[in-house]
Amino acid sequence: MVRPNRWLKALSLFIGYGFLYLPILFLMIFSFNDSAIMTSWSGFSLRWYRSLLNDHALLEAAKLSFLIAAMTATAAVVLGTWAGYVLSRMVRFKGFPLYVGLLSAPLVIPEVVLGISLLLMFVEFSKLFGWPDGNGIFTIWVGHVLLCMAYVAVVIQSRIRDFDRSLEEAAMDLGATPLRVFFSITLPLLAPALMAAWLLAFTLSLDDVVIASFLSGPGYTTLPVEVFSRVRLGLKPEINALATVFILLVGLFVIVASRLQAGMQRTKLD
Repeated sequence: MVRPNRWLKALSLFIGYGFLYLPILFLMIFSFNDSAIMTSWSGFSLRWYRSLLNDHALLEAAKLSFLIAAMTATAAVVLGTWAGYVLSRMVRFKGFPLYVGLLSAPLVIPEVVLGISLLLMFVEFSKLFGWPDGNGIFTIWVGHVLLCMAYVAVVIQSRIRDFDRSLEEAAMDLGATPLRVFFSITLPLLAPALMAAWLLAFTLSLDDVVIASFLSGPGYTTLPVEVFSRVRLGLKPEINALATVFILLVGLFVIVASRLQAGMQRTKLD
């Protein structure tokens, strides 16, 4: 049996990880650049972080994006968990293929089409019922929930299919109702998948540009839309500082979530 050369293996790892993470590393390094020219290093400085703290439009957009992302992730997990449960357990009811198609549609429909459709729907609702009165947090939230719920359903469905159903069946044999079984046994077993689905939905909502650009209104600009509008006019060093802060926050968040998930798994094993 021919063993792979260690140097070749190390080179492959370096190329692979370098392709993924070197651009991020350079971005973080140049966020400390004193020069206003992003491609020219002139010395270490925190001026762009100070400039970021004084950029009220960018900070307000960040607050709005985090708020919508948290609301979206929570609602998408609630709705997506139920949808995934139906997909994996209730496969014999009339209209099941239509249900699967409607739930999977946001996964395959281009976001441009989804954004235009939702915009037209809200415009018609506003004409007929006088609600919603303009685009804002609610309209963006609805669009993001519609998108993220489909992803959550896929994650939950795959986790439920791997379940050992003997615990649920034993609980029902002892007299527990299906609702009690779901909340006392199924949901605790789903905890790692729920956390992963919440993080996925949060990331998708925080990163979305297309749907938010259609459903946002005056005074309700999300961070990706604000950054995209600025980048079109030319790259600015404040964006590097903002991206570095996001990378550090997301990295810390992922580490904490991984620790919590590992702790829950150890508790279940004990």
